[in-house]
Amino acid sequence: MERRLAAVLVADMAGYARLMEADEEGVLQRQKKHRRDLIDPQISANRGHTVKTTGDGMLVEFASAHDAVRCALAIQKEMPGREADTQEQSRIRYRVGINIGDVVFDGADIFGDGVNVAARLEGLAEPGGICISGIVHETVRDRLGESFRDMGSQRIKNISRPVRVWQWVPDARPEREPPEAALQQRVKYCTSPDGTHLAYTTIGNGPPVLKAPNWINHIEYEWQSPVWGQFLNEFASSCSLTRFDQRGNGLSDWEVEEISEDRMIDDMLAVADAAGLDRFALFGISQGAAFSMRFAAQHPERVKCLVLLGGYVRGRLQREDPEADRFYQIGYNMIRDGWGSPNSIYRHFFSTTYIPDATAEEGESFDELQRLSTNTENALRIMEMNAVIDATPHAGNVRTPTLVLHCRGDRAVPVEEGRLAARLIPGASFVELPGNNHGMVGGHPGFQEFFDEAMPFIRRHTE
Repeated sequence: MERRLAAVLVADMAGYARLMEADEEGVLQRQKKHRRDLIDPQISANRGHTVKTTGDGMLVEFASAHDAVRCALAIQKEMPGREADTQEQSRIRYRVGINIGDVVFDGADIFGDGVNVAARLEGLAEPGGICISGIVHETVRDRLGESFRDMGSQRIKNISRPVRVWQWVPDARPEREPPEAALQQRVKYCTSPDGTHLAYTTIGNGPPVLKAPNWINHIEYEWQSPVWGQFLNEFASSCSLTRFDQRGNGLSDWEVEEISEDRMIDDMLAVADAAGLDRFALFGISQGAAFSMRFAAQHPERVKCLVLLGGYVRGRLQREDPEADRFYQIGYNMIRDGWGSPNSIYRHFFSTTYIPDATAEEGESFDELQRLSTNTENALRIMEMNAVIDATPHAGNVRTPTLVLHCRGDRAVPVEEGRLAARLIPGASFVELPGNNHGMVGGHPGFQEFFDEAMPFIRRHTE
């Protein structure tokens, strides 16, 4: 066996099983023609060597990263024209991942971290797109006349370190300029009592605030999102905000034995200790509100005040509400059947529920954040955990000043759940915000009103 550094390209056909089921003969004929007329000639022209092929993809070694990326761009740019006469839902689209890494050559096959990372990058790419690792981007940037968008660091299965990812897609929207606070962010790691590694960061100056975990997080990529970027920037302009990726998603450990409410409380305490937060304001969105109530009840000496947004005391399966039960079952099926699908309609179910007033760009960004931040298994585990939360026993034991805010048209969590939290927590104040969104999106109703209420409350109780 021989070991050396190599540029590796991994490609596959998006939605292969679905395409084959619909028109097996037609797909195979078109695939064969694409290989003969486009793919194989481009690999040869760019000094590539096809190591192996599968029914829907291939593994290719190149002499340089520049050759690999140039080959991938040539193929991906020409493919839309070659499939233009085929109906949209039946078109062949490839996903490509490229990495430079240590590779073991064993006869006609290759193995190693370089291959594993390239395969994971291919899975992150949009259909018709290319994902490259940070080392590849450093090698080819400004040399090919193409723009790659920073996707932040990503967890790679069986690779201990996060990998920086950059993506190219046809007709990409202009890259958002990251806020100043994003450039100052430094990701750190701490360990929860059960050994789970948690990624956390602190940004901004002012009163200390710990953000409880919510649905799906990615503390780096959230800055790229029009859904989260402005919200985080506004928060960081007034507070010192510590936030972390909950276990099972983002840059924290994905392969964990337990995802539960108990472990979330452990994780919150571990992050607070690692970040040097003695006493702080606690901020909870959605299910993070339930975690925050329990944390404040169990650790009153650490929490100066609570701010809860769009939160609930009871998970969907605890409300004795047929509509909530139906939503849970539909959502569960959507995740199970299509979370990793190239068809975004499955994840779009959550986007349109959480931010129904979103623009197309905002909805696509939220969908992409979900896709990149976790896998199907963990999304299901997180949803199951959230559905059975019941913070009712803890809400009545909260003794810290509490502000509860909720958008009146929230479709993900009815405003009645927010009112219930305010009734159960002794002395809590309730503010109904305008709008239909579950979270606060810049430029939408409720955004400025939230900060007008929350920031003075936090300053008043943390000074």
